[in-house]
Amino acid sequence: MDLDEIVVVALGGNLAGNFVSSEALLEAAVAKLVEAGLPVLARSGWWRSAAWPDPSGPEYRNGVVLVEANRGPEALMNTLFQVEAAFRRVREGKNAPRTLDLDLIAYGRLVRDDPALTLPHPRAHERRFVMGPLAEVAPTWRHPVLDKTAAELAAAATVGRDAAPLTRS
Repeated sequence: MDLDEIVVVALGGNLAGNFVSSEALLEAAVAKLVEAGLPVLARSGWWRSAAWPDPSGPEYRNGVVLVEANRGPEALMNTLFQVEAAFRRVREGKNAPRTLDLDLIAYGRLVRDDPALTLPHPRAHERRFVMGPLAEVAPTWRHPVLDKTAAELAAAATVGRDAAPLTRS
């Protein structure tokens, strides 16, 4: 797998919706991405972190998938929005609780500063709940602008420092 060609998608949420848990919802979301024609090449385990900026909210679950770049970035974003909608994602405001959040973190080495779609994601490198899972599956992945590895960025992340892998039973 050529990490320079890979698409990185982050998944997260802190409301289970109609599922028994946020983890079950995220598992269903991964299956829905595949069903939508996005081959998953690798995926992290699920990570937990406190709600932010208000830690009294439900705890988050996060992870990443590496998918094949089989459509352009705009078409990929449309697919991600469709999958979010299938899981009843409601956008009630910044940092509000949600069932499912899908973020396009990187599209290969593409760098784009556009109000409609900025690549790589402008804040992902600051978030341990994104970089930690990415470092789990692709520790040597290099940020297209910062030229640091996922492992280096996870160690230096300033947001979600409490993020940690869920123990698997």
